[in-house]
Formats: sequence, structure tokens, C-alpha cells
Amino acid sequence: MHPNPAFRQEPAAKSLEFAVSRGFGTLAVNGEDGPLLAHVPFLLGPEGAFADIHLARSNLIARAALPGAAVLSVMGPDAYVSPDWYAMQDQVPTWNYVAVQLRGRLAPLPESALAPMVAALSALHETRLLPKPVWTAAKMSDGALERMLRMILPFRLTITGVESTWKLGQNKPQAARAGVIAALDGQEGGPSLASLMRDLPQ
Repeated sequence: MHPNPAFRQEPAAKSLEFAVSRGFGTLAVNGEDGPLLAHVPFLLGPEGAFADIHLARSNLIARAALPGAAVLSVMGPDAYVSPDWYAMQDQVPTWNYVAVQLRGRLAPLPESALAPMVAALSALHETRLLPKPVWTAAKMSDGALERMLRMILPFRLTITGVESTWKLGQNKPQAARAGVIAALDGQEGGPSLASLMRDLPQ
């Protein structure tokens, strides 16, 4: 997380809401030869108490010594910021971004938890695609889902801490931020970051 407190003022509830909206992150645990990483979709429990995930049986994290300490890093929009956009003297390039880290203890769940978890995960994201007809496992051939579920395992990250960085130019005057917002609106992938910057208190 960024050390500047100006970028770390957002409440945990907002960061958890952001994590839910993303629904995808990088899970990290300590391994014998260094950090182990996995890129995973997840379901956040009520009030951010836990995050449920699944991993391939062959994933090194799934085979690590658990329970153990883990971090789930959730990245949001990010973009390079040119000093020219500030319309101020003596500025340097930087990078604006949003990042949320969920810290806690990762442990296996009973395999009976897997099918409901996968169903809830697909239901969450399918409803975000409306008016497309919602996909359900009922569209699959008999036995197909069961065969695929045998290749993955369920886990739960019990969350003990929420940290976040919302680096959106809070340390710059409003006029300088307005210049960055206008420039980002014209960049590929920039409008989502510009929208977050617009939401900052004036």
C-alpha cells in the first residue's frame, strides 16, 4: 500500500464494495521458495468477513501447508499520468490507481462447499450481464459439471484486515486534477479512472 496517508483515507466499507464490484484478484501465500500467486475470482461474504475462492487441484497454493497467512490483492483501473496534464510547473510523471488488499488466513473448505460456491459465483456475474438470459448449470450435459468440479477445490480466506490505496491525485489542487480527468477521458481505459477522480470531494 502507498505510504502517503492522502491516498489511504477511504473507509474499509468502500474498499470492500470496490472488491465486490471487481470480483477478481491475485491470491498470495508464502511458499518454500518464495511467494506463490494465483489469479482468482472470489465471493465476498457479509461485511467482508471472508472471501470464498476455488483453485485447481494442481495449483501450488492448493497443495501448500494450510491454514496459513494469505493476501488477496484486488486491482482497479490504473493509468500513467503525464506532468503536462497538471498545467503546473515542476511536476513529475506518476501513476494513478486503486488497489485493495484483503489480509487473513486461508484454509480449505469441505468439498461439499464447492458446487454451491461455483453456482453463487456464476449467478452473481450472470446477473451483471442482463438482459442476456442467465446461464445456469442446467444448460450442461448430464455429468459434465460434476467432472469439471473434480478438478478444483474450495477455500476460504477469513479476512482479518482491509487495506487500500486510492491514488487519485488527492495531493494536487482541484484545477490540476481537472486537467488529468480531461486527459484520461480521451485515453484508452482512462474514463473509469477519471470517473473515480470526479467522485473525490471538491
